[in-house]
Amino acid sequence: MGEEPLSASNSKPVPKLTFINSTDWDLLEDLPVAVYTCDKEGYITSFNKAAVTLWGKTPHINKDKWYVNWEIFTSDGILLTPDETPTGKVLKYGKPVKQQEMLIKRPNGSVSYILSNPKPRFNENGELAGAANTLIDITEQKNTESKQWMLASIIESSEDAIVSKNLDGVITSWNGAAQRLFGYTEDEIIGKHITVLIPEDRYNEEEMIINKIRANERIEHFETIRKTKSGEEIQISLTISPIRNNSNKVIGASKIIRDIGRQKKSEERLQQYAERLEILNSIGQVISAELDIQNILQKVTDATTQLCGAQFGAFFHNQVNEQGESYMLFTLSGAPREAFEKFGMPRNTAVFHPTFSGEGTVRVDDITKDPRYGKNAPHFGQPKGHLPVVSYLAVPVRGKSGEVIGGLFFGHEQRARFTREHEQLVLAVAAQAAVALDNAKLYENIKELNEKKDEFIGLASHELKTPVTSLKGYLQIIARNLPPDDKSKVLANRALEQVGKLTILISDLLDVTKIQTGKLPFTYTDFDVIKLLTELREILQQTGPSHQLLLNLPAGELIIHADSQRIEQVVINLVTNAVKYSPKADKVIIEALVINNKFRVSVQDFGIGIQPDQLDRVFSRFYRVENLASHMSGLGIGLYICQEIVNRHQGRLWVESTYGEGSTFHFEIPINTN
Repeated sequence: MGEEPLSASNSKPVPKLTFINSTDWDLLEDLPVAVYTCDKEGYITSFNKAAVTLWGKTPHINKDKWYVNWEIFTSDGILLTPDETPTGKVLKYGKPVKQQEMLIKRPNGSVSYILSNPKPRFNENGELAGAANTLIDITEQKNTESKQWMLASIIESSEDAIVSKNLDGVITSWNGAAQRLFGYTEDEIIGKHITVLIPEDRYNEEEMIINKIRANERIEHFETIRKTKSGEEIQISLTISPIRNNSNKVIGASKIIRDIGRQKKSEERLQQYAERLEILNSIGQVISAELDIQNILQKVTDATTQLCGAQFGAFFHNQVNEQGESYMLFTLSGAPREAFEKFGMPRNTAVFHPTFSGEGTVRVDDITKDPRYGKNAPHFGQPKGHLPVVSYLAVPVRGKSGEVIGGLFFGHEQRARFTREHEQLVLAVAAQAAVALDNAKLYENIKELNEKKDEFIGLASHELKTPVTSLKGYLQIIARNLPPDDKSKVLANRALEQVGKLTILISDLLDVTKIQTGKLPFTYTDFDVIKLLTELREILQQTGPSHQLLLNLPAGELIIHADSQRIEQVVINLVTNAVKYSPKADKVIIEALVINNKFRVSVQDFGIGIQPDQLDRVFSRFYRVENLASHMSGLGIGLYICQEIVNRHQGRLWVESTYGEGSTFHFEIPINTN
């Protein structure tokens, strides 16, 4: 575009320019850089296409000034007047301005950064005639720089180490977090190979990483081990991304490196905490339910050995000999019992005394360096072949009375393995164990008393049987020798009935004693159980005329292999109970059938029934149903004996009952019991 000549109506003279002509403008027209000229008052005299794009409109020659419709600011955002702009200064002072950065804002709100390079124009007389300016749009460059600056700021302020390398593995960038993590300064590490950070046994990981990066693949959260400048190995998590050039070709890799050592330790502690809670919960349940002293102490020793990370643990009972120096090994964990068999039991030495005397816990990082160690003959330290104890922990176990029951001892061949936390954990378990041991001892005492009671019942029953038998014989003689109409005969017969009941009670007590000692005799034979039930019904009907005994039996005979006298004992007990506990009813139903090669007998009454919460207890020894105990005779051992008889026949006995309506007792045994 050339300069337009002045029209006749335009009073301004047209200056003759000294260096821009039409040929020059032809060359500038299609340049990507904006170019314009203006006269000395700032009115535009020429411009190219790029200038129109930059202005955002086509200006009017000799009518619009060079800044057209812009607001112009410094690069710091200070608004400039036209005279303060680079072009304004050239028109004012006649001197060129080079590479002046400024910010322009158009009416539509769009903003661009530009570099302004205005130069003065002079006429043939050397007078200032105007200015020519080239404007370079550097908006994209500024945005890129801003992004790069922001990225660099983020990288430098990141708490994660950020490192880049080329495809040969050479480190090309290194942020402050990387220096803090690995210990190398930027000057020390840039240009070195990445393997300086990799343990030798993990060099193959670098080859794998480079291969994935060459294949344009990203690696996320790769957990591994790296080494610092000092040689310390640290746990890290790597996220690796390819770096591409302007042609989208992979030229290297960037690594975000996160130190996960604390995280891993926290995870390990949480896992350890969960495991300890599980152990504590488990041991709490076991020792609260267990009543065997040996089992309790073994569980406690195993659990505490695991909790404190000991190689071996032991519980020594505080059983002192006449000299007050010996203790008994009760349980052992982590080592065979043979490891102690060839050594004498611990004595009241300076090392063991605080534990067995109850002075408190002893925890030593290295017991071999302790002043109390190695002072006693004949070993003066650990005997040859003894378990290698260096770390040492000993905790007294106290009973409810405060007496020291014994001590838990733990050892490890490495030093400083036990902590205050371990000590507290063992103390907590020891306290629980002490309660359980007290309960176990109480149970042992009760069991011993119970055994003596059973022994007494057996002895008393046996001794009572002889005089009762004699009494029965004398009463029978008296009854036979009295006239039929003699009132004494009635009394003698009633006395015989009571003696009969007493005989049954004594027999039941003897059976209970034999059950407890495992000496209840059984004689198995083949017999017809249908015939047995039929005969029993006739006998029982005569002895219990208050109720009608209804019998439902399979047709024909049924041969089973069992103890007929014991089966008869069960049926008699069930029918007798049915009559006794249904005083307002008038019948009892006895039913028998065969189900799946098993013989089942059911005895149904229509009496007072049993409450649901007592159904599971009616077969217990000496248990009597609560609402019946006050006005029904019996010792509560009949059903207990029945259950033992049925169990010995590999069968089962159970009851179904509706309170207030009656009960049905069932038992079944295999037809061929061996």
